[in-house]
Amino acid sequence: MRHRARLALTPALALALALTAAGCGTATDDRAPAAGPAGTPAAVTSCGLELAFARPPQRAVALDQSSTETLLELGLGDRMAGTANLKTKIPARYQDAYAKVPVIAPKIATGEQLRSATPDLVVAGSADLYTKDRAGTREELGALKVPTFVSAVDCPQHDEAAKSPFELLFSDYEKLGKVFGAEERAGELVRDQRAAVARAGEAAPRVERGARGDGQPTVVYLYSAFNGMPYVAGKTGMPSEMSRIVGARNAFDDVNEEWPEVSWEEVAKRDPDFIVIGDLSERGRPGDSAREKREALAAHPVVSRLAAVRDNKIIEVPGIELDPSVRSVHALDLLAAGMKDLGYVR
Repeated sequence: MRHRARLALTPALALALALTAAGCGTATDDRAPAAGPAGTPAAVTSCGLELAFARPPQRAVALDQSSTETLLELGLGDRMAGTANLKTKIPARYQDAYAKVPVIAPKIATGEQLRSATPDLVVAGSADLYTKDRAGTREELGALKVPTFVSAVDCPQHDEAAKSPFELLFSDYEKLGKVFGAEERAGELVRDQRAAVARAGEAAPRVERGARGDGQPTVVYLYSAFNGMPYVAGKTGMPSEMSRIVGARNAFDDVNEEWPEVSWEEVAKRDPDFIVIGDLSERGRPGDSAREKREALAAHPVVSRLAAVRDNKIIEVPGIELDPSVRSVHALDLLAAGMKDLGYVR
């Protein structure tokens, strides 16, 4: 449940944050900052706002796991003053760096928790983390001279319409690299992940025919089964783009939402050729694990009759990787490999 806490803008706190943004924050950090072009100005646009920096940030706060892992992948752990909203285990390659970053909130951060970290930049994967009852609005934080970054994937209306979700992710890496003076590492990350996307596209199955004879197998992405109801990938989420890359079609592409709640009967009606299950075991909610989702599919009187369920045409991927992040290319690779294993190749 969301903890409601308004951002109290007292003069003292406003002054403290303003000083922090200017590089004279009252809080100290005994970790040496990462090497970077100190004093080099940078300016980027993020989700409709212009952000300007006189020098690279030294006390960034990430409001969610995807943002945290992006900063760690860019080698910026020692520029981080806080992290929040961890949903699953941090990958082994980040654990040493992550262990040195203060956790300001185990769940969604409030304005008070954010202020305690005296940030000079706040990074989030989605704009809905910037609300009055969460970290505070972008306008409120902007008034305190604290710039706020939002992933371009969450606001494609401010970017080129032709850009895919993966290209929007890559633009995040490039913008953050510019802000932090880490352009070289950001460029390497973009090249590596763009090559991974290209490989998945080259290996796209040449399908004889889908269940509907249109040459494309259809897929349902089962993210969660909460209170007995399935949550699946709609049109606006990363899975639809993954499907396009590997030559499949998201069965719920006609629903203009990211993760809509639907009925089991509607899943049965779509009769997908295969099903992708997002395993969220580590989140720990009822119905999160892949095992529980498989059991729900097998127990439903209608869904259990689907060929995809009867024939075990199911691919499991880590659930967190179905949301846009540095991990998404791994889920894409699992999807392509799983489709090959299921025989969707001539």
